[in-house]
Formats: sequence, structure tokens, C-alpha cells
Amino acid sequence: MKKIDEQHARRVSTDRPILSFFSGALGLDIGLHQGGLRCLALNEFNATACQTIRENASRIYGDQTPRLYECDIRNLTPDLLRADLGIETGELFAIVGGPPCQAFSTAGRRLGLNDERGNVFLHFIDLITALRPKYAIMENVRGLLSAPFVHRPHDQRGSGFAPLAEEEKPKGALLHILRRLEAGGYKTTFNLYSTANFGVPQIRERVILFASRDGKSVPYLTPSHSQSGKGHPRWKTFREAVAHLDTKNVEAGKFPEARLKYYRLLKEGQNWRNLPEEIQKEAMGGSYLAGGGKTGFYRRLAWDKPSPTLVTSPTMPATDLCHPEELRPLSIQEYAAIQTFPNDYVFAGKLVDKYKQIGNAVPCEFGRVISRHLIAFDEGALEDSNSPQVLSRYVGTDHRSWMEDAVSRQGGLFD
Repeated sequence: MKKIDEQHARRVSTDRPILSFFSGALGLDIGLHQGGLRCLALNEFNATACQTIRENASRIYGDQTPRLYECDIRNLTPDLLRADLGIETGELFAIVGGPPCQAFSTAGRRLGLNDERGNVFLHFIDLITALRPKYAIMENVRGLLSAPFVHRPHDQRGSGFAPLAEEEKPKGALLHILRRLEAGGYKTTFNLYSTANFGVPQIRERVILFASRDGKSVPYLTPSHSQSGKGHPRWKTFREAVAHLDTKNVEAGKFPEARLKYYRLLKEGQNWRNLPEEIQKEAMGGSYLAGGGKTGFYRRLAWDKPSPTLVTSPTMPATDLCHPEELRPLSIQEYAAIQTFPNDYVFAGKLVDKYKQIGNAVPCEFGRVISRHLIAFDEGALEDSNSPQVLSRYVGTDHRSWMEDAVSRQGGLFD
């Protein structure tokens, strides 16, 4: 029996088995697989995304296609997963996932962890601490860095109301997550990354958190590309991303004529600010006097720059993503190419479903970078060092700088 157990342990170590939750259209998972990790099971709640998984899984994974749990993550318990998959506590190389980001998005209501979607995040953490993988990888939006643990409506703040409690202050959500991981024996590091710095033709900023069970800090990702081209190849461009596509047969949405008349006046790389001054107010309507840069209005992509962040619909007025020359939004094929999906990848559902799946995905190439980075660290090829680094447009987003500020605000991690 001992000999069988030793063989099993060697196989597990070699295979680097992982479980994936909130798998979506598999952007992150494709990259992790390409980088050398073996997925035992996927979990996704959305029926259309599950159909996408089923239509592509055999091409991606071959004869090692993962099991698909099409259900709410809260239906999955550690005991069920151990029994179904034949795994033991502490045996997994990693648990990975990007819990729904709407609870933390700066564009939404930001209800934090007392939002229903925030609760699934906590169940995800509970699975990690119960199954005890060697590592955990989490991906989320920048808003996670500042979201409260409990959201107090804005009309219940200020004069006449009690001061914000510790759990209602900014950064409380992530502090709570870190506290739970720490209690489970995990050491965490995180930073905010722009995917353009890692060979993705898109300026997409996401938090990547690594948790390590064995007391070592996983270092920050090392950029492979730069905007200036100094020391690294230049950022990949929209032109490079779509060069292989058939431009005659595209699957794309449509802009209403009311907006097309303004797009006819714009060249590649321009937006509403490049319209004649007397037309700007007419084009923008009530948004003309609103605050902020408003650069997403009437936005044509530039050929020789990375794409802006892909959103779940390229036809929303404040987040338009128009082709550099043609009078149409970016196509499904262009969306997929920017997110570095395989050329033959198939997306299930209606047009709106396809845009949403691709827009929500982690770029496959970024997933591959994460996978290779973690394997290199696990093999001892990377130093256990995390000096503050700015790897996006924002400062103070590395875990050391962030924690120093959080502790000064909160007075420590709350229970």
C-alpha cells in the first residue's frame, strides 16, 4: 500500500493538478493549461458559458478534459470534491478563480462582501482553506483594492449619522479576505497589473493575488513588454492582434444611426473630443457637462496601440469600442483575438452572450504568464522577494504599499 501511495504522490506532484472556479469562457484556464498546469475540474454557473466550455474542452484539453460542475459554487463542498475527484486534503497544486467582480467594481454599486456575489467569494476562500492546495490564484478588478467589507448606502453617511465602522471603511473587503487566508495558513502577495506589459494587445488592469501555503511569498510577475520598448519589446498593438482575421466575414453588433453620423467625422484613435467644438455638445447631450475624462464616448481604436479594456458590450455609449476605420463596433473575432483566445475557439449563445463571455475573460496569454511564473517559483527559480513595484497606471497597489496604508486606516486587521 505504501508503494501505491508513493506513486500517487509522484503523479500528483508531476501533474500539478488544479481546480478552477468561476471558469467563464476559460480564458484564464486555457493560459494555465498552456503554461503547464493540469485542471481536474471546472465550475461555472452561467449556462451559456458552460456550453462554450463543452464545445471547446476536447480541443483544449484532449483526453484529459476536466469535469465540469455546472452549478453555484456554494453547492460544492470540500467533502463532495474530495470524493468525486479522488483527491486528498493538501494534494492540489492550486485552486484558481476570478470571483464575480460586480460587487467590487467602481462602475457598479460596490456592495462589497455583503453583496450576494461577494458571498460566493467567501465560499471560494473557504474551499481553499479546507482543501489546502499548495497555492491559490485569484483574479479581480481594481475595485477590490478599495471596496468595504460592508457597504453603507451613501445617503446614510455624513452629518447626522454615526461614523463609518471598521468594516465599512475602504479596503475592508480585501482585508477580511487576507485575514481568512492568513488564519488558514496562507501567505499572500498581490499587485495590480496591466496586461499590455505581458504581451497582451490590451490595456487591461487586474489584481492578481497569490496565496502560498508553505510560508514563502510568491514574487510579483515580471513584465515582458513595455510602452517605450526600452529593455523589452514594445506593447503589442491592435493591428498585430487582428492581422490574421478575415475582414469580410465578421460577427459584430451595430451602432444606431444617431451615433454613426459622429463616427463618420472621426479618424482612428480619436474620440468625442476630436469632433468639431460646435458638434461636441450635440453629440454628448447631457453627458457633456458630466465630470471625468469621458474618453469612452465615440471612441475609435488606434491601429498601433493596444486595445483599451474590452467591456461586456462594445456598443454602450460611455464605453464604445469602434473599429479604427469601419463604421461598426469591434467584432466577436476581434474581441477574441485581443483576448488571445485560440483562432478556432467557439463561443456559444447569442451575440450579446458572446461579447459578455469574452469581455469578462482573463486574456489567455496572461493566464499562461501566471502559470509559468508560479511553476518557476515552485521549482525554486525565482527569489522570494517583493519590493514595491508599479506595474499598472496606479501607485500603491502592490501588497506591501497597500497593506501599510490599510493598516494606518484600519488600525489592523479586524476579526
